[in-house]
Amino acid sequence: MESGDDFDTDNPFEEGLNPPDPSPADSEEADEGEGEDEDNDDGNKGEEHEEEEGEDEMEEGDDEATVTFEGVMNPLDFVEGNTSEVQLYQQFERIEYEHEALAERKRKRIELANQGQELVQRPRKNIGATLEEVAEVMNLGDRKRRKKAKKRGRRKGSRINLSPEITKKLGDANLHYAHGRYEDAISLMKEVVWLAPNLPDPYHTLGLVYNSKGDKKKATEFYMIAAFLSPKNTSLWKRLVTCSIEQGNIGQAWYCLTKAISADENDVSLRYQQASLYLEAGDFLKAAKSYQEIAEKRPDNVEALKKATSLYNQCGQYESSISILERYLEDHPTDADLAMVDLLTSSYMEQKDYTKALHHIVHAERVCGFGEFPSYLTIKKGICYLHLADMEKAEICFKHLERENAEHQADLIIAAANSFAELQQYESALKYYLMLEGCSSYNGLVSLKIANCYLALNEAASAIQFFYKALGAHEDDIDTRLTLASLLAEKNREDEAIKLLSPPQNPELSEDEDGTNSEQWWCNVKVKLKLSQLYRSRGMLEAFVEVIYPLVHDSLKIDSMHQKVKQRRRLSRSELLERVKVLGDHQTDSVFGHFRRPASKSDLLKATRARRKLLEKRASGKEDKTSAAMDTGLEWESDDSEDEIPQQPLKAPPWPDFFKDEENFNLISDLCRALTSLRRYSEALELITLSLKITYKTLPTEKKEKFRSLGAEIAVNITDPSDGFDYVRYLVQQHPQIKAAWNCYYKLVLRLENRLSKHHKFLHHMRVVHKDVVPPMIISGNQFTMISQHQVAAREYLEAYKQMPESPLINLCAGTALINLALGLRLQNKQQCVAQGLAFLYNNLRICENSQESLYNLGRACHHVGLVTLAASYYEKALAIHQEDLPLPAVMMDKDAVKTPKPGYSDLRREAAYNLHLIYKNSGAFDLARQVLRDYCTF
Repeated sequence: MESGDDFDTDNPFEEGLNPPDPSPADSEEADEGEGEDEDNDDGNKGEEHEEEEGEDEMEEGDDEATVTFEGVMNPLDFVEGNTSEVQLYQQFERIEYEHEALAERKRKRIELANQGQELVQRPRKNIGATLEEVAEVMNLGDRKRRKKAKKRGRRKGSRINLSPEITKKLGDANLHYAHGRYEDAISLMKEVVWLAPNLPDPYHTLGLVYNSKGDKKKATEFYMIAAFLSPKNTSLWKRLVTCSIEQGNIGQAWYCLTKAISADENDVSLRYQQASLYLEAGDFLKAAKSYQEIAEKRPDNVEALKKATSLYNQCGQYESSISILERYLEDHPTDADLAMVDLLTSSYMEQKDYTKALHHIVHAERVCGFGEFPSYLTIKKGICYLHLADMEKAEICFKHLERENAEHQADLIIAAANSFAELQQYESALKYYLMLEGCSSYNGLVSLKIANCYLALNEAASAIQFFYKALGAHEDDIDTRLTLASLLAEKNREDEAIKLLSPPQNPELSEDEDGTNSEQWWCNVKVKLKLSQLYRSRGMLEAFVEVIYPLVHDSLKIDSMHQKVKQRRRLSRSELLERVKVLGDHQTDSVFGHFRRPASKSDLLKATRARRKLLEKRASGKEDKTSAAMDTGLEWESDDSEDEIPQQPLKAPPWPDFFKDEENFNLISDLCRALTSLRRYSEALELITLSLKITYKTLPTEKKEKFRSLGAEIAVNITDPSDGFDYVRYLVQQHPQIKAAWNCYYKLVLRLENRLSKHHKFLHHMRVVHKDVVPPMIISGNQFTMISQHQVAAREYLEAYKQMPESPLINLCAGTALINLALGLRLQNKQQCVAQGLAFLYNNLRICENSQESLYNLGRACHHVGLVTLAASYYEKALAIHQEDLPLPAVMMDKDAVKTPKPGYSDLRREAAYNLHLIYKNSGAFDLARQVLRDYCTF
């Protein structure tokens, strides 16, 4: 058989990896032993002899692998024929896991068999078994169990006897390796592997050969097989750990390190290496446990104990740290290391247990006697007294802190001052902080501490001074900069606060250690937000928008893309097969195997309609998705399949979790109003659209109403009013009885110029649903008037007149519609229609109490039908009235948004004078016409 025949490289463990069966010689010996036991009367001596023999063999075979290569498997394929991405140590992990699972199942079967046997041995009342019969059964079961244990021990302890041929080949190969004939050595070692696949020596020699050839990877793999076959070889596992770390294979290093520790649990160097790997991985808790295990193995190793406790403290596991240190101090009551006492007191102080911490410090001071007691423990004793409200003793302990020696006692001074500040005794804290004012190494930290103390004491001037000093030492400290800016704004020094938060004129980009540009302080979200608030409070809208708009817009845009573009998980093979079964049966033994399952006509029609709608939706939205993805830094590539996914992940938004803070809703509202004031309507409407899209399910109803009302207000002024039509429509749907909502709607519709088909559908729907609401009747009548369908317009106005007969607007509209209808060609009773129209206009004149506007409208109607004498009289009456400006009706629910137009917009004397001059001109009175224009239409 050639190498690799019948060997599956994808799953090389399905056959041939089983515990070794006993050799034929062992089987014969076992049979003979059983025969001797049966012939022996008591059988005790023979069994005891065999059990001892099995124990000796097990002891000899402790260093052999529990799993070996058997059958048709070629072990060299693990190195030479492995094409899978699974590494060698991972394959061995799987082998061991399967072997352990198999052994566990065997143990469970044995336990179940033993339990069943005990049930047989237990005498029952309804079975008349004698004591002798029960004893015979129990002895028989005991013999069987001893035989099974004996066979397992013999199987595990079986040794591989090397034939002279193998021994000779091993010697020749080592000789070739020693003389540098590597290819000859490799060839001989491969022959030895074929003859004795479970012998670790040839794999180790192959590793040495490939290592000498410079092939580190293959050498490591052969070392791995050798170590797998000799799991107690600690030196080999250590070598594998070193090789794995050098090759950057951390997973393999962990596996080998675990095996090395299992092979020699007393090797402390392995524990140190394990702890260092945990520290590199950032798992400080496991590193602390490793150091604790080292300390348990070596009780005198104080450094390992210190490292364990400090790491436990770093992880917040103070109870574990305290238990270790308490145990150490119990074992060393008189000669304890004071550094351990310091760690224990620090742990107690972190948990606010100052009584116990003080107890241990006093005990250590008593044990120390008249020797020099460390100052750091004295200061900690003072801190404990301070927290226990014993100020006199605390001050005695703090006498060791002197300004002259502050440079060397800086940490102790800061600890004492921090304790005073924690207890809100800021004046005492300042006393010790000021000792370090000239200390260069702590200048920034101490200045910040002093500034916070002055701030707590309401001494703003001194606080600002030291905040500036702290910021000079650490200009990237965002919190300090924001605190100082807020303090300056409170003291009406807003210009100085704006300068403090504004980016420098010539910014210099700083790089991190990995070469990437780090974020500058002026790019921080909090800094930009604070700066925008200052600009807004000063009324500087352009600067406010320039600072905050890009940040808000990019955050909303990327969040919306995260909702639209979702990474779909990769389907497994089983799920794909299930989908294939639904689409069609693939049964080769059936004549219908390649046909789709039958479906009803209705189901097929529904599926076709859904597919068509889906394709139309994708075709219409593909460009929008592409442009939106490009805006967020995404390269969109679509093949028109169901699983349209981006080729690379979306970048993170500059302001994550934007809507978690409710104040940001007000920020968007203020920003949209600022954009509206700057006539950047499209940008404001886009912000509202994105906000409603992202928070559609979570936003409260009140905030939704506010955003939609703001969107309707912006839609009236936007360049393309169709973009904001949905907001105005929603506003009318929610408030059909409010005239301001209809005013806003009609103002937007007038700008559409009949370009939006859904407007007519919506208006018809509102007329049907709300039959008694007047504004849609008027709007509908006006729409028909604009397209010269005066008869339908008159019908709409008369329906509105039934609801509101005293409305001047309805009377005016109905009168003008009837007059326009009378001027048509197909109407026969024109005089009656004109009379009815003039009746509505006279009614409008009565309701308006002969106002200038009603007089002008009546004169214009008479002028339109040719009654120029009446028209001239009404124009002259309008010229005799001076009309003051009237407030415009609100077109929005927010009345404050209405702008007052220029003065004189309500006065109609110029219009009346112009029409009157036309009448005079047509009648030949040119001088009179010229005089009217000179009096009323010139400045």
